[in-house]
Order: sequence, then structure tokens, then C-alpha cells
Amino acid sequence: MMRILLLSHSFNSLTQRLHVELRERGHEVSVELDIHADVTRESLALHRPDLVIAPFLKRAIPDDVWRSVRCLIVHPGPPGDRGPAALDWAILEGASEWGVTVLQADGEFDAGPVWAFRTFPMRRAAKSSIYRSEVTSCAVAAVLEAVDAIESGRATPQPMRAGDPRIRVRGPCRQADRTIDWQHDTTETVLRKINSADGMPGLVDSLFFEDVRLLDAHEAHEIFGVPGTIVAQCDGALARATVDGAVWIGHVKRLAPKSLKLPAAKVFATEAAQLPHRPGCGYAPIQYREHGEIGELQFSFYNGAMSSGDCEALLEAYRAALARPTRVLLLTGGRDYWSNGIHLAEIEAADSAADESWRNINAIDDLARAIIETTDRLVVSVIRGNAGAGGVFLSLAADEVWASDQIVLNPHYKDMGNLYGSEYWTYLLPRRAGAANATRITQCRLPMGVAEAQRLGIVDRVLSGAELADADLVARGAAMAADNGFAARLADKQRRRAADEAEKPLQAYRDEELRRMRLNFYGFDPSYHVARYNFIHKVPKSRTPLTIANHRSRRTPVQSTRMTVRS
Repeated sequence: MMRILLLSHSFNSLTQRLHVELRERGHEVSVELDIHADVTRESLALHRPDLVIAPFLKRAIPDDVWRSVRCLIVHPGPPGDRGPAALDWAILEGASEWGVTVLQADGEFDAGPVWAFRTFPMRRAAKSSIYRSEVTSCAVAAVLEAVDAIESGRATPQPMRAGDPRIRVRGPCRQADRTIDWQHDTTETVLRKINSADGMPGLVDSLFFEDVRLLDAHEAHEIFGVPGTIVAQCDGALARATVDGAVWIGHVKRLAPKSLKLPAAKVFATEAAQLPHRPGCGYAPIQYREHGEIGELQFSFYNGAMSSGDCEALLEAYRAALARPTRVLLLTGGRDYWSNGIHLAEIEAADSAADESWRNINAIDDLARAIIETTDRLVVSVIRGNAGAGGVFLSLAADEVWASDQIVLNPHYKDMGNLYGSEYWTYLLPRRAGAANATRITQCRLPMGVAEAQRLGIVDRVLSGAELADADLVARGAAMAADNGFAARLADKQRRRAADEAEKPLQAYRDEELRRMRLNFYGFDPSYHVARYNFIHKVPKSRTPLTIANHRSRRTPVQSTRMTVRS
């Protein structure tokens, strides 16, 4: 096993996934955020790594660092691609195939010898979505191959020779490279331009004569109008006409300092109120489908954030689904996220952040309680994308949790200013993982892979590839409904819920959790509000949290994360 240091600009989704996968394989892994070159040098002295892996950097590794220890760079492009905006260009230029390369750092940016690479077919999607899905999966596979090769000593990296036809150097992708011409660009072209900038930095354009960054774009169906005009609104999104149709703009961010990513129709609420409402035209964060005895309630909220209104709308849809004569109800989250809990950006934008926090946590609690109290059918949480904080515990309200083998869970709140959390987690988590493990999980504040989650009882079934397709999920649900033991299982569920309620009512759990949350929101300690502000506004960290920087604490990774698996 190797001693590995992950050096990253932030503890982003890819870095978390590598942290999970490398630890799962027994490597001793620690993380250092790329705050300053001297901090990086100090981390090497403290951790003494056999290998440094850089999943996500915005600047080059110092020469003396990569000369002293082997450093692997994860580049989101195929071998030979060089430059800081690889994925942006791939989307903008409509590449049919793309890749991820793991190369060794040397004196030239993105030009070191190649240890491993993977390719994948491109889909029409936002840059952030492709990064979290295809790029992350391929990066993990390539990194693990490189680590195995280095550890075994059975392979050497392959240099890229000068003149190799695959070498292509691209500079940054700038605003001028993706400016939209609303009078001539097709819907497909507009989507490519917005998608190429989604997440960061967002494509600069204007709505209602105000400059904003456009995010979260989707094709609008059967909507037409004068190119460039705003023609409809639906579920917080605005539809803007193109030369051959229209696109939905789900979120925008004003250019003013400290602006936030918010639903477009909320940012321009006065103007949106004058537009026709056009549901079912390509933008539907919540959808319900029925397949015989199987109901499927799908929901997909941008970045996994669930505002008070989102929770209320999903609860309304859930109750409508319960009125249908089904035996199994699938709660299927989006491809990018299941849920990350309350909507911190909308809370930050509210007149009273404390009041909106209180409203939001109560709204998601109402949803969780409705799921817990469903006793006339089986409910399954289907987690296809990452989940964090209250979103993880919301999933545990169901009878079973099915999860993709490509995701990361963050079942804790404390990094958000020591937030206590609700969503009935004090009832749901110990019931599945045991009281001792529940305490460790929430205190360790580490990302968790599905293998560990399954061992702990947080995930019941791990799915991969085609198993996550809608048809396969429905087939699995149908098998549950047709099982000879279905009636007995349902009766047992009803008995257990009644017994749990008699022992300690759900309201008691909620009251205890919210008593702590009220202190977070309204108490004298402002830590939650400071942490939320820093998170939303991406304030750079001044140090690496000790929970992931094991080399800066006295605990080893094994000691700090050991769990007792329930029998």
C-alpha cells in the first residue's frame, strides 16, 4: 500500500471520489488544498508521500515538488490535449468523443509522460454534469491503473514525442469564443455555448437589458418566438427564443460582486409574472410516471439544492403519487445529484437568512416525514448522483436505498458551521447503521463511497451501468411488487412504524433536532452563517480542514474512519 497525498485546488467531487476509492483499496491518503507553494512543501515534509496526485489544480506544481516526489496530474482531455479549458472546448466544438489523461508532472504544462487514459462518448450536457459523471468515472479508472502500475513497478509512463499528431495546445476559452448570436444561432448552438461555461464561469449574456451569466440550459419543446425574446416561464426557468425554437434558462447570476446563482424567474420575478406559463415543454424538475403497479417520481434540482418551494412542490407531487394505486414508489433523483439538502444560495439571498433557513429545514422535514409515514406501499430511494448533508438522510426515509456505484455520499452537516441537521437523521441513521456508527459518521465529516455505505446499511443495493436505466429500475420495482413476501413485508413495515412511534414519536425527534437548529440559525454563534457565506461566495480556504489533512493531525486515516459493520 502507498502513502498518497491528494493536492487539489478544492475538495471537489473528483477529489472526493479519489479519496474514497484510494482509501477503499487500503492506501494511506491525505489531502492538501493548493493554498500556497510553501504550504504544499510543508505537506510533503509532514506526510512523506510515495506519490502525489493532483485531480484539480489551477496552477502548476512547483518544480522542486515534482522533482522530489512523483506527481500525477489528472487532465480532463485525451492524450496530447493541452490547456486550461479542455472540457470547455470539447463541448463548444461539438466533440463526439473525449477523454481523461493521467500524466506525470514535468517542466511543461500538461506535457509530461502518460501513465494511463480513458475515453468516453460525449453527450449533450452541461460541462459540470459531464465533469461529475464521465470525467470523474474515467479519471478514477485511469488513476487507479496508474497507481497499480507504479506500486507494482511493472509499467513505465509513455512520453508524448514532439510532432505527435495528437498534440493540440489550446488557450483559455473566453467570453468572445462563446458569445451567443440570438439572431442566427440555432438551439443546438446556443445550448453548446451555454453548456461549455456551465458551473464556472457561466456564459455572459443579457436578460431584460441586464447583463447576467446564463446557467442550467435545456431545450424547450414546441415553443417559438422572435429570436432573442423571452417568451415563457415555468418552474423558475425562462424560455428564450432561438431561430429554430427556444431554450430554457434555469438559473442566472448577475455580474455584480457577491451575486448568487438563482432561478431565472425569481431574479426577474416582475418580468416573469407577465409571461405565459408553459409546463411540460422540456423543463420539468419534478415528473411522475406510472408503470402498472410501479410509480416513479423523478426530481432533479440544480446542483442538488432544494429550496423551500422545491420541497413543498415535491411534497405535493409525493402526496399525489400516493393517491395512485401502486405497490412500489421509486423516488428517482437526477443524474448529477440526488439532493444536497437545503438551498444555501436562496437562503443567502433572503431578507432574513435565519428565517429562510428555518422555513427551508421545516419544508424538507415535512417531506421526510411524509416518506417515513408511508405504510401502504414500499418506497425506494434511487440515488443516481452524488448526495450530501440532508439529502443523504432524506433518502434514508425510504424502505430501501439503491445507489449508483459511481457516486459519493457526504452524510454529515458539521462542515457548514457546525450545523446540527434535521431530516429526522437522529431516527433514521442509527436505525440503519447503529448508534455508534451514526456518531462516527456525522463527526468524521468524510466522503463515503457506496461500498462502505452498503457495509454500514446506509445503501441496500449498489447498481451500475445499465442497471440505472429507467426500464431496469422499473423492472426491479416490479419484482419487489410481485414478490411472494410482499404482503408480509408491508405488514412488518406497518408494525415496526407503529412500534417506533409508540417508543418515541417522530415529532419528538424533530423537536430535538430543530431545537439545535434554531440555535444554529438564531443563536449567538454565527458559525453557520459565516460558513454558508464562504461556501456560496467561494471564499478561498486559508487552510486544509484537519478532517481530510491527516498529516496535520495526530489521527491516521484508519483510526479516524473505522466503523463497526452491523451484522
